[in-house]
Amino acid sequence: MELNLEKPILFFDIESTGLNIASDAIIELSFVKVMPGGEVRVKTWRVKPWDYPGNCQKKINPSAREVHGITDEELSGEKCFWEIADEVQDWLDGCDLAGFNSNKFDLPMLAEELERVRTYRQRPVRINLHAMKMIDVQNIYHQMEPRNLKAAYKFYCGKDLENAHAAEADTLATYEVLKAQLDKYPETLKNDVNFLSGFSERQKIVDYAGRLVYNDKKEVVINFGKHRGKTAREVFETEPSYFSWVENGEFTLDTKQQFILLRRQFEAERQEARKAAMRKLTDKEIEKSVDSLAAKWSSGKLF
Repeated sequence: MELNLEKPILFFDIESTGLNIASDAIIELSFVKVMPGGEVRVKTWRVKPWDYPGNCQKKINPSAREVHGITDEELSGEKCFWEIADEVQDWLDGCDLAGFNSNKFDLPMLAEELERVRTYRQRPVRINLHAMKMIDVQNIYHQMEPRNLKAAYKFYCGKDLENAHAAEADTLATYEVLKAQLDKYPETLKNDVNFLSGFSERQKIVDYAGRLVYNDKKEVVINFGKHRGKTAREVFETEPSYFSWVENGEFTLDTKQQFILLRRQFEAERQEARKAAMRKLTDKEIEKSVDSLAAKWSSGKLF
């Protein structure tokens, strides 16, 4: 079935120096733009990954090189991302987006590279990825195919779950699945209750790294560290220096940008509150002066 499109949709995929959004970089970026009517346009860039603070080419992690097979030498003559950023934005302009597992990796990585152009190269970025519609095909797959306990037990433990939906059998199976997951993903999962609790949470995120999330009241909440669970507004009121700490710390540029936007919002609200208080105070002073003049007029002693 062909896609029913009102505007172009841009499928994209990224290869990178590694999986750390904050410290790794794009080395290959591929776009497939599908136009309303079915026309397909394809563009792929090889990119020299750039270490902006170090002003040198960033090395590819050996584990990443084993996956995509791209070497540092192959990229030495390619353009850096900031040199193709305008062309990349031209392709993105006016499109919806789609990818596979893109919400967790490709989209955050693309956003990070654009923020690096803005931050380190001091060049304007006209594309706001947060405002674009995004289809993650992997999420559709996970929702449409079985992802229940029976399927998980078969996948991780290699056997059928007998007496499924019996409370005791399901509880024991859940215990076995978690242990099997820890065995299967030792480089990703930590055998720690606090880590696993945070890792398994599914909340609406503000930044791609999930450092900021929305609560049930649609308030922005800190989702890590000592202020975990507190609203960003509460933290700003009690410890505004925390925002500066994040903005200068080892966080993704997207996370920093969302903290900056929140700080600006809270500062503007505080400034407006001060102005309103001053206007109220001025009104009271005027009222007091009028009352004073009225009293003097009544007494016949204006001067």
